[in-house]
Amino acid sequence: MMRCGHLWETKHGQPGIHYNYCMKDAHARVLAPALDARYRQLARRIQQLPPSGSRPLTVSGKVAGWITAKATSHIQGLPGVDIEPEAVHITAAPRRRMALNAVLDGLAHCLRDTGCLRGWRDELLDVIGEGRRLGAIERAAVRPLGLLTKAVHLNAWSPDGRLWVARRSLSKTTDPGMWDTLVGGLVGAAETLDLALVRESYEEAGLSSADLETRSPLRTLLRMHRRLPEGYQVEDVLVSDCVLARSVSPKNLDGEVSDIRLVDLEELWALIEAGEFTREAELVILEGLQKRFREGPIAA
Repeated sequence: MMRCGHLWETKHGQPGIHYNYCMKDAHARVLAPALDARYRQLARRIQQLPPSGSRPLTVSGKVAGWITAKATSHIQGLPGVDIEPEAVHITAAPRRRMALNAVLDGLAHCLRDTGCLRGWRDELLDVIGEGRRLGAIERAAVRPLGLLTKAVHLNAWSPDGRLWVARRSLSKTTDPGMWDTLVGGLVGAAETLDLALVRESYEEAGLSSADLETRSPLRTLLRMHRRLPEGYQVEDVLVSDCVLARSVSPKNLDGEVSDIRLVDLEELWALIEAGEFTREAELVILEGLQKRFREGPIAA
């Protein structure tokens, strides 16, 4: 009987794992339902209510987030901010000649100066309310306000069916030192999903557009709701899959990754069981494995 780590073989000229072939192995027959069970369990764990004391947040009259009690206490009296017992409202402040983005910028700086933010990124993300883009705000401010973000991930496979994974730098403010998908990052302000994935793929793994030519379209796995020390994570998790050519060797360019490794199924499952991946990465990888077991390998 083959070891599970040896199941990732070429079959009929197709790189990757083949579900029917895999099922001949007893270990793989056990692993498939284990993947499903772990995915369902994780999907439940990342659906949490907002932090205690949070209030709904509206921006320009659209429901947009959940602001923490701490953040609410620090923005009282700011231009364009109206605090009510049941909700907090942010709008442009025409009497102060402040457009909405200026109000949002002032709010973010106030939260930074009062210690509500974890760092400052000098990156803008869209503020989305009821499906509409309303403005843009500093990335570090989105969690205290419970604003919706969109994260794009890439499951990058080798032709023989192994998976490229990346370890987050110890300097990262979130999940330092944990394993992650090869590519994963937030979509910037006024940026399309596909452009964000291409940008992140270059910054985090040195991949070019040509390296990603055969990737699958981005698909949304779910919307995550998770309490964090700094606030509330409301995030759409999207993923694309691709097979990287044998000649491609990913290399981090932005300093946010400390190690990149190619792992087989056996090592990958061991890392998952040990809790070595971020929750988002584990979710994306588990779904990717389920998809490959169900549909077969991606053509290179």
